[in-house]
Amino acid sequence: MDLETHVTTVLSAAIPIFTVSIILYSIRFFKGPTIPDMVISVDAISYAMAVFLTVLAVIFKSPILIPCAIVLMLWAYALDIYVAKYLEAKEYGD
Repeated sequence: MDLETHVTTVLSAAIPIFTVSIILYSIRFFKGPTIPDMVISVDAISYAMAVFLTVLAVIFKSPILIPCAIVLMLWAYALDIYVAKYLEAKEYGD
């Protein structure tokens, strides 16, 4: 077996782990008792989805998925900043 086959095998084994983690984060989002719990779960879902897209890009040898993952990570980062600003000052930003 060559290196490419090993990498594909390991990344294929990671797909169920990402799927289960995204389901668990979703449960935390719907059952989260506080707003910070929900925000952290949405943040974790976003980052897990971005890594999942990257893994799929490597497996399928499709680099078109990488910009989607980057945009998703930037969106999650912007959401974190916006929510942190709201929770800190209780005001909506511009």
